[in-house]
Amino acid sequence: MTVHQHVAAPSWTMQALRAAVVLHVAALLFQAVTAGMLLSSPGGRALHMTSGIALVVIGLLHLVMAILVWRPGGGPARFIVTAALLLVFTIVAAILGELGIKTLHLPLGVLLFGGGVMQLNRVLARPGPA
Repeated sequence: MTVHQHVAAPSWTMQALRAAVVLHVAALLFQAVTAGMLLSSPGGRALHMTSGIALVVIGLLHLVMAILVWRPGGGPARFIVTAALLLVFTIVAAILGELGIKTLHLPLGVLLFGGGVMQLNRVLARPGPA
């Protein structure tokens, strides 16, 4: 006996959240690249700061999409906490970087990338059968 299970297609909000998280992780990776450019390029600092601002905007987009998956999308709220923490820690890392506190700024950047990859894994996971 063959049992066919139907998995519902993701909603537009879930698809948009997935896109936002992919963009967020790519921006976090680019931020690491520009951090390396600080050491080798005269324009590295300006590029790192500019991409940091873009990272905050993308983090805000990520949070908004996580909220839209939950309300009015009717999806799970579990993505909101991670999105909010990533945004808050990004802002904290930016402040620490601007203050020149590298001993906290750098590990926080690594933590942000790990959190972004974790969130990416969660949003790309296939839902169970409907």
